[in-house]
Amino acid sequence: MKPAPFTYHRPRSVPEALQVLADVGADGKVLAGGQSLLPLMSMRLASPAHLVDVNEVPDLADVTVTDDAVRVGALVRHAALERHDAAAAAIPLLRQGLRHVAHATIRNRGTTVGSIAHADPSGEMPAVLTLLDGTVTAASVRGEREIGVRDLFLGALETSLEPDELVVAATFPRPAAGTGTAVLEVARRHGDYAVVGVVAAVRLDDAGAVAQARASFVTAGELGTVVDLTDAVRGVHPDAPPPDWAAAGDLADGLVDVDADIHATVEYRRQLVRVLTARALQQAAREAADAIGRDAA
Repeated sequence: MKPAPFTYHRPRSVPEALQVLADVGADGKVLAGGQSLLPLMSMRLASPAHLVDVNEVPDLADVTVTDDAVRVGALVRHAALERHDAAAAAIPLLRQGLRHVAHATIRNRGTTVGSIAHADPSGEMPAVLTLLDGTVTAASVRGEREIGVRDLFLGALETSLEPDELVVAATFPRPAAGTGTAVLEVARRHGDYAVVGVVAAVRLDDAGAVAQARASFVTAGELGTVVDLTDAVRGVHPDAPPPDWAAAGDLADGLVDVDADIHATVEYRRQLVRVLTARALQQAAREAADAIGRDAA
């Protein structure tokens, strides 16, 4: 199928883009990478009357790494962020998550901020931003505002963004010292949407045991949810055998709702939540232990 007719806008500056969005209101959609929006338009699941292409807007393609966070501009492609060594060194979870985003050709065009603004529960980067408790910067003709991720996602493909707002950046805070992270997924093929994915973070104490364990999920649970699994694995060491980590998977199973679809039954998804959560937490704990060892060397 082909998209329904629409008016195409190609602003050359942020103020120009914001004015167009203010003029067209809820009839407009922002186009950055287009890897999520254009398929929806082609299937006529989305039919915006106005498409606002921001690819000619300058100053939206920067990655800024500070002592506290990594700020990603609206036009930064997944592949560019994945290759950004300073960002990966500051927050390894960014590269870990991006490696699971679709296929290389899609990562070359799709944008990380666009994926977050799209609010697809099957997207990896919304889960990464959620686990890190990040923010997005939304701009409109009324000015800019910071939106915490907990206030951003309202549900599948729904956000608290106003129709005339443009997300100009997403900010990923650095995890606390002693934290390791991991992303594990099961998909029918690498690059396909995950049947279930787990994004995990584990912080170790001075004795090298688990002090905090948290996880967010892909294609499972409510978008924007982080579950605290610390009680199930507090004091466990990174090299503990799998049974010692299984309690965290069981706890996650009780906290995360899953649905059936043509790809998986509820029972299969629940099994994946249990197994992947336990494995992801152990992998994150090992990463934390390795990082502590490198810092001490």
